[in-house]
Parts: sequence; C-alpha cells; structure tokens
Amino acid sequence: METKTQETSLTLTRIIHAPKEELYRAWTQPEVLKQWCAPSDEFENTIVEVDLRVGGAYRIGMHHRPTGKVHMARGRYREIRPNEKLVFTWAWEDPSQDGPGETLVTIEFLDRGGKTELRLTHELFPDRAARDNHEQGWTGCVTRLTNLFL
Repeated sequence: METKTQETSLTLTRIIHAPKEELYRAWTQPEVLKQWCAPSDEFENTIVEVDLRVGGAYRIGMHHRPTGKVHMARGRYREIRPNEKLVFTWAWEDPSQDGPGETLVTIEFLDRGGKTELRLTHELFPDRAARDNHEQGWTGCVTRLTNLFL
C-alpha cells in the first residue's frame, strides 16, 4: 500500500483483488460497511446508516470492545458517481474526544483489469496529529476491506 501525506491531508492507495463494482458496494451498503469499516478487529460496528444520495447523511458507530467506548462518525455525501467515486464529509459526533471537526474524504475506484485501485484521500485536517491519527485508522480500515476479498 502506498501512503502519501502532506501537512493537512493523506492519500492511501491499494490494489484490491475485486472488481470496482464490488468495492463500491462495500463502501455504500450498510451490511457490507459493517464488516470492515473500523480500524481493527477490536471494534464492532454497531450502527451503520447510509442515505446514499448527494446531501444524504451517513453514520457509523464503532464500538471499541476493550473500553466499551463508541466512536460515532458522521457526514454527508457531496458527490456520488456509482462505481467510480464517492466524496463525503467526515466528522466525529463528539469532537472534543475524537477529532478535528469536519474534514473531507474522497474515494476513487480505478479499474485495473479485474482488480481495483482504491485511492482514499482525506483532507482539511487542522494539524499533523489529527492527520496521523486518521492515517492509522484508515490504514486499518483499508486492510480489513482488502481482507474481505482474499
């Protein structure tokens, strides 16, 4: 996996052994998101809500089993191009505990002959620390997503 970072953004790129239609479904269908969208196996997604339309909202509740804490992410879809691209805002419902306020995530699905290059860009972080925390989380999420298709 390739990782590029700038002061207030990060980009993760990975080739996944699945057609882009299946990866797009993994990002947009609650029953599939629930299986992978957390930074490690110590988390269980107890809430996954998706209103897949421009302006529609999503919520993902990641329950950390060892501590019992639920990290609740939320946002709104800004751009939806089926099987090609998703752009959505990202924020934690309790920013005092978890994060930097609202940021922006872009997911691109690029066909690579039956495989897919997944490109995740997360930007508008206020500082390196917030970026680095999210880089660690997204790396875990993308690894778990990749493992769904092994």
